[in-house]
Amino acid sequence: MGSQRRRMGEATGLAALAALTALTGAAADLLLPRPCPGCGRAGPWCESCAATLSGRPRRIGPPDHLADGAGLPPIWALAHYTGPVRAAILAGKEKGRRDLPPRLGEALGAAVVQLHAWGVVAEPVWLVPAPSRPAAARRRGGDPVRIMATAAARATADAGIAAGVAPCLVTLGRARDSVGLDAAARQQNLAGRVRLVARATPPPDAQILLVDDVLTTGATAVAATATLIAAGRRPAGVIALAAVPRPVTLR
Repeated sequence: MGSQRRRMGEATGLAALAALTALTGAAADLLLPRPCPGCGRAGPWCESCAATLSGRPRRIGPPDHLADGAGLPPIWALAHYTGPVRAAILAGKEKGRRDLPPRLGEALGAAVVQLHAWGVVAEPVWLVPAPSRPAAARRRGGDPVRIMATAAARATADAGIAAGVAPCLVTLGRARDSVGLDAAARQQNLAGRVRLVARATPPPDAQILLVDDVLTTGATAVAATATLIAAGRRPAGVIALAAVPRPVTLR
């Protein structure tokens, strides 16, 4: 119990950091307004573009090249990887828009609440950010997916559902950046290179959702899921902001 309280406390601290990031971004907007990455209009993330993430999460089939789904749990996403959503993800990841990941994470939190209502996941639910390379996180001034997951956990908790975030997966430094790699190369690049940080794992009774910004080839989700399963922590599902594969069912 003490360990779980400590981890919940750590999650609360991460949520506070995400909130501070959002507030800092809001203050910067007052001094130097930033355009919406989706449409270019005023506002860091306008209501019209934000609405593209306001629907219910949709069940996504595993990419066709993955035999029998490669052991992946159910996959959910809020949007197809195109238009305003794609622009916002890229701006937050590659163009220094640190104000965007917390906003995008709030949409993920609403999706987690919906999955809980459907019975897909039970509480306490712990969000595990997909792993990134430490060098990439340093270059970007932080890990956008971890920031999204932290904001999502806060939004989930605000809805009255016990939630936390557990950044317990890391990609070993010898893995290459996945940009420009095809599906087979991405899988080979990550095979055996996602490591579990035991001290950061969720408590034993937690339901785990693996969180990512985009599901493309599924290589990251496959490697992350395999690492969690090897540690006896099978995730209940994968939730992403956007996916390249199309939905297979609508809920």
